[in-house]
Amino acid sequence: MDLLTNVIKDYPWGSRTAIAGLTGRPASGPEAEMWLGAHPAGSSRLTRGGAETTLADVVAADPVGTLGEAVAGRFGARLPYLMKLIAVDAPLSLQVHPDAAQAADGHARGNVNYTDPWHKPEMVCALTPFTGLAGFRPPEQSAMLIERLHVAALTPVVAALRGGDVLGALRVLLEWPGSRRELIESVVWAASAVHTPDYALVVRLARRYPEDPAVLAPLLLRRHTLAPGEALFLGAGVLHCYLDGFAVEIMACSDNVLRAGLTGKHIDVEEVLRISDAAAQPLAVEPVGGAYVPPVPEFLLRRIAPGETEVLGGPVPRIVLCTEGVVRVGTGGGPEVKLRPGESVFAAASESPLEIGGDGVGFCAEPHL
Repeated sequence: MDLLTNVIKDYPWGSRTAIAGLTGRPASGPEAEMWLGAHPAGSSRLTRGGAETTLADVVAADPVGTLGEAVAGRFGARLPYLMKLIAVDAPLSLQVHPDAAQAADGHARGNVNYTDPWHKPEMVCALTPFTGLAGFRPPEQSAMLIERLHVAALTPVVAALRGGDVLGALRVLLEWPGSRRELIESVVWAASAVHTPDYALVVRLARRYPEDPAVLAPLLLRRHTLAPGEALFLGAGVLHCYLDGFAVEIMACSDNVLRAGLTGKHIDVEEVLRISDAAAQPLAVEPVGGAYVPPVPEFLLRRIAPGETEVLGGPVPRIVLCTEGVVRVGTGGGPEVKLRPGESVFAAASESPLEIGGDGVGFCAEPHL
């Protein structure tokens, strides 16, 4: 087993306390994500033979020995999942991810939106109350919510929704032809007079993005709040935006993100509309025996509670993360590793069975074949 040193991404929407507090150190600025895996944009590091190397290089040097025959045979010389700690202190961009065929096609065409040929399904498991927007509301409900603002300029948006065309309504907003600032000012004035959470969220987003019609997303999308221990899976085509909270996130090892708004980054309206699925909804994932098993083969996530011990067989690569107390990880014959909050270990496929226990809370990522 190898202790990991993990990359922390300092995106501006991150928290100054969540990851830093978990790992017991001060933060110099916003810390949004800790990456645990072998993604080339932020591979975990480890020490082999007295020298530091990356997990990505370890996998590439011996795919079968590191990943196991079944995983290497299905996914090639790559760890198929990426695990993260995600600390959301301000809303992320409104975004959507492609399916496998769309990602492969977009990357092959050289489309700049696709940094790799892989899809990016993902799942979040809350450590604190965690809130996000995901999946379209019924169009008639969104039409009613927007009509309630009594902003005449939004009539084309309401008309599209009344016709059942949610993507058409989204297009009108993303391609807004007039003064965006004037529109948002009208929306804020109207939403401030309606004292419900969805309209308050519109105002909150407008304060950060005063010229972005995507601030109306809370009236188009469903709002989800996860309690600690609850998990939500987002597949391809689900338009979404995380709003606040701290969670363990796991996804296929890809960085393909199509942004639709609430960002200063590039927005490709046509591509967003092409891969967004008006009918796609997130899926609540209930743990079975401590395992959150989504409908994809790249990953599953196990939560090991205090006082529990899991013995995990099967030759697959695993990453174990401690989020509370002390978690003990052993391979039966080898030395036991004690993990404290924020610490993690990689166990190659050959290091099986793996025993995880202790008085803390641990999360274990692995493929789901």
